[in-house]
Amino acid sequence: MKSFQKQTVRKERGATSLYACQYDQRFSYCAYIPSNFDETNPLKNSLLVVIHGTERAAQRFRDEFKVFSERTGAVILAPLFPAGIGEAGELNSYKMIKYQDVRFDYVLLAMIQEFTVLYGVSGQKFLLFGFSGGAQFVHRFYYLYPERLLGVSIASPGNVTLLDDSLNWFTGIRDFKEQFGIHLQWEEMRRVPVQLVIGALDNKRLVNGSDNPFWFPGVEIAGNTRLERIRTLGKNWTSEGILVRYEEVTGVAHEGFKLIPTVEEFLEEVLKTIE
Repeated sequence: MKSFQKQTVRKERGATSLYACQYDQRFSYCAYIPSNFDETNPLKNSLLVVIHGTERAAQRFRDEFKVFSERTGAVILAPLFPAGIGEAGELNSYKMIKYQDVRFDYVLLAMIQEFTVLYGVSGQKFLLFGFSGGAQFVHRFYYLYPERLLGVSIASPGNVTLLDDSLNWFTGIRDFKEQFGIHLQWEEMRRVPVQLVIGALDNKRLVNGSDNPFWFPGVEIAGNTRLERIRTLGKNWTSEGILVRYEEVTGVAHEGFKLIPTVEEFLEEVLKTIE
């Protein structure tokens, strides 16, 4: 991975522009810098990374956390993983962590390094949130890098990877070492505060089969709706000793922005434990 040196780049405050990631300029990120950000002591500001869903609404998700940022001092970083990377019309690549020649975990880590070097914020450990397709990326990133996470919030994933060593990646983890060259860090995973959150009405049956562009073979083993799948994931993680805060938000379907107050409550509680 490239290392980044501080450049004479204007440090924006508030909602920033979208910037191409210098590690791979096919990908970009935007941020929100709270008004109380102190350049003389940037390490006091935590970092929250927000991963968009299939709709790629990175800036909208960033904006939804502005008040949270002002209230807590957390700096928000929101990557954009465009559709059509590697293949025209492709929508799912980033959710799976790796696709063709791209390792999306490496891209995210490079963005964090680039951004935190510029602003002086610590990126060694950070909060991580993702909705829908972003939640797919986030829970798989959690398997790879639990030691980097202060806390993780996973909202309404459509497909899930279970901690099941009888199933191959990506439905399970039997060949995790072959896929990624590392072993799961079980004790680190058990250390990380975890939230699974979903709308209580997010129970539309998901179409299985190749006619559905979001379908992958084997995903139905966890259930046929997002609600069934996240419940299965929660039970699976709990059985492995992971302390899961599981929440279903009343009156909400597959509506990510309506979940954010519940997510913020969890994230604030995590930040209070590290103050």
